[in-house]
Amino acid sequence: MDTEVRNRLYQVVSALLGYPDAELRAALPEIRDYLVTVPDLEREERSALLGMVHWMESQLPLDLESAYVQTFDLNPDHDLHLTYHLFEEGDRERGPAMIHLAEHYESYGLAIVGNELPDYLPLILEYASTLDDDEARIFLGNAVHAVETLGDHLEKAESPYASLVRFVERRGRLAELSTMKECMP
Repeated sequence: MDTEVRNRLYQVVSALLGYPDAELRAALPEIRDYLVTVPDLEREERSALLGMVHWMESQLPLDLESAYVQTFDLNPDHDLHLTYHLFEEGDRERGPAMIHLAEHYESYGLAIVGNELPDYLPLILEYASTLDDDEARIFLGNAVHAVETLGDHLEKAESPYASLVRFVERRGRLAELSTMKECMP
């Protein structure tokens, strides 16, 4: 897939996982048009992403915002901060993991703007959009277990956001498959 197209795809998924403010809602028609035309996107992926855009477009603004808050802000099992799904409450390893991730971003020239933590999934996707395709998939592969746990929780709650998280999980799993194929005789 063309690097610019892939970069934008991760940015689109990042945006769709963000708070559905007026700016995002206004961008939904452009996002839909982009997803229809993106090359090398598997039919299932395209369908899932377009389904999410359609669902967002069909919601009243306050209902969409409420659904987002109910999903991500009020349910810790749906936390978009991935280290939450890797470490138990109060685990002392969570802090160093986030410091390591922040240092990794800095080593690639990415500065975290605002007060967002480095393990925030939309931020991770923004970072992935700066990498070439193989690097992005490997990077997402490193987070695949946390992403899978988050996806499981969202599916159990029948959240439409599960499709976005499963997209990210699939991208990370493709890196795992590539690595396994390289190791086979």
